Amino acid sequence: MHDVLAKLESMRAAARLGGGEKRIAAQHGKGKLTARERIDLLLDEGSFEEFDMFVEHRCTDFGMEGQKVPGDGVVTGHGTINGRLVFVFSQDFTVFGGSLSEAHAEKICKIMDQAMRVGAPVIGLNDSGGARIQEGVASLGGYAEVFQRNAIASGVIPQLSLIMGPCAGGAVYSPAMTDFIFMVKDSSYMFVTGPDVVKTVTHEVVTAEELGGAVTHSAKSGVSDLAFENDVEALLQARRFVDFLPASNREKPPERPCADPIDRDDPSLDTLIPDNPNMPYDMKELILKVVDEGDFFELQPDFAPNILTGFARMNGSTVGIVANQPMVLAGCLDIDSSRKAARFVRFCDCFNIPILTFVDVPGFLPGTAQEYGGIIKHGAKLLFAYAEATVPKVTVITRKAYGGAYDVMASKHLRGDINYAWPTSEIAVMGPKGAVEIIFRADLGDSAAIEARTEEYRQKFANPFIAAARGYVDDVIMPHGTRRRVCKALNMLRNKQLQNPWRKHDNIPL
Repeated sequence: MHDVLAKLESMRAAARLGGGEKRIAAQHGKGKLTARERIDLLLDEGSFEEFDMFVEHRCTDFGMEGQKVPGDGVVTGHGTINGRLVFVFSQDFTVFGGSLSEAHAEKICKIMDQAMRVGAPVIGLNDSGGARIQEGVASLGGYAEVFQRNAIASGVIPQLSLIMGPCAGGAVYSPAMTDFIFMVKDSSYMFVTGPDVVKTVTHEVVTAEELGGAVTHSAKSGVSDLAFENDVEALLQARRFVDFLPASNREKPPERPCADPIDRDDPSLDTLIPDNPNMPYDMKELILKVVDEGDFFELQPDFAPNILTGFARMNGSTVGIVANQPMVLAGCLDIDSSRKAARFVRFCDCFNIPILTFVDVPGFLPGTAQEYGGIIKHGAKLLFAYAEATVPKVTVITRKAYGGAYDVMASKHLRGDINYAWPTSEIAVMGPKGAVEIIFRADLGDSAAIEARTEEYRQKFANPFIAAARGYVDDVIMPHGTRRRVCKALNMLRNKQLQNPWRKHDNIPL
């Protein structure tokens, strides 16, 4: 018996050692944690239960039969984050460069299947050189098996990818199908084809960091939601992030005790909007002053910053926040901001998270670049996302809500449940000056007349009261009471029930 126990412990020690001390030292030398160190930081202490520690690859080509490491380059299992169940896989770069074999893929698929059965999030810690070349098509089949599960799990359980090393070729498509992607600056990258291939085919000279680094994907492409300075920060923020999410689509968002009074007024909001309608202000200030304890987890802050998205809590319950940002492009909607917000709205709707929308939008960004880039289709994505969403939707118009952009931003006509407006709001087809120049073309030579007409239009239409008279706005509220009114609205909507007609799935304009 003692011999068997000793052998078991010896095998466990070999699995825990991964690729060996030398390769672990090399991993640390790059400023990266090992696969197991990452799991230890991510999960509650002592909560990790490992699966398949002794799994080995089955490849016998190219001398691989003599190169077997228990676990085969990925650590899988389940544990808890702040007491809530999650499943996790962590690729081990010290074992064959974290490359994916058939057995490696099977381990990942097993925990994804289990997560869907029990209803718990899956967190992938990606650090892999890609498909294991020695296994050929078997490794490609393994990737496809993972992809299939990403697709089936979408909208069923939250999926979070942390890119903590290389992620290239076909490997990028699994994270791309997950709900959120976090990256680490200077040590992680994602691209379909690497710098060498790019140079050969297009003659462009580019580094891995420039082509697919964390800054590139969090600011330019929008592939990544956030970029962190190091592994530790990424893992700690992932712990914080998961706290906002429900375990599955069968549950409501988590609640936690709230010491922030729901009837807390903030008089400073009464002076947030500048007297000059063309002057910007920081919408993030409004968000921080309205949500519980000023805690706002912003997503994609560096991509399409003319719209803000992220999670917060109102009276202890998670809400998803979408807000135009007047500080950037005057808060206009464009291609990138429409895609960014649409995907976020759809995630919230998948997982029963109420959507709080703050509106200050002068319209869609004009120009040939936008039209040639398909702003019509991309703008329709956001319109479609809001229109199909059945979760509670509360909207607050702070200043401008012009033209089609007024409709798109969670208007009453898109089944908005509660739509408020501040007294400073302007709800109209377009701004007063532009409207007058169209309506009174004949008087354009008379500047005094144009000014008078502009003021007349402003008084008549550039306010919330025409919309309120038609019931398109439920109430015109004082800015300082925004938190109280929103909290009460969300509380009233807690048991909202609304279903779309049966369909296999919708056909959003992709």
